[in-house]
Amino acid sequence: MEMKKPNLHNAEFLRSAVKESDFPHDPLPQIVFAGKSNVGKSSVINKLLNRKNFARVSAQPGKTIHINYFTIDKAMYLVDLPGYGYARVSKAEQQRWGALMETYFAMDLLTLGIQIVDIRHKPTRDDMTMAEWFRASGRPWVIIANKLDKIKKSQLEGNIAEIRQTLLLPEEVPVIPFSAEKGFGRDEVLDLIFEHVCGKGEA
Repeated sequence: MEMKKPNLHNAEFLRSAVKESDFPHDPLPQIVFAGKSNVGKSSVINKLLNRKNFARVSAQPGKTIHINYFTIDKAMYLVDLPGYGYARVSKAEQQRWGALMETYFAMDLLTLGIQIVDIRHKPTRDDMTMAEWFRASGRPWVIIANKLDKIKKSQLEGNIAEIRQTLLLPEEVPVIPFSAEKGFGRDEVLDLIFEHVCGKGEA
């Protein structure tokens, strides 16, 4: 039997997690968002929820090393991992980020991973590292190629191919062209999320 789709308007901030005991360990699905500090992760989350300033767009990228949890209709968690790859972050901060990621991924809490990259550029080494975390988790994941409105239609195919190749994506990992500004790709991403949330627990 299929569960009904969660109501996206019923979204609340739950907590910021900095250590293992802060992570919720109940059976609710966890939809995990990851991306570079300047890739528009908050804007993507805001667009998916159709809320203006729900996931705060930080004026100081890379300054916060914690995992933000939001509950959606008390039916699932939206998990916002700290942005990575910010050049001016100290070694110690990078290590804290790595340790927090290691802890989170070791807990096997992930239902669906969503990695956001910039469709205009070849993925960075940090993007490749993040892709490796998702790949190693063995859980389903998807790539959102954001900033679609910033490229020409003729660039789309080649840029998607470069993302797939650079991140060594398995065939089953979709790359979804997305525009947080215009909303392009929103329905496709939501369909994927609901598929994993509503399908959970089915026999």
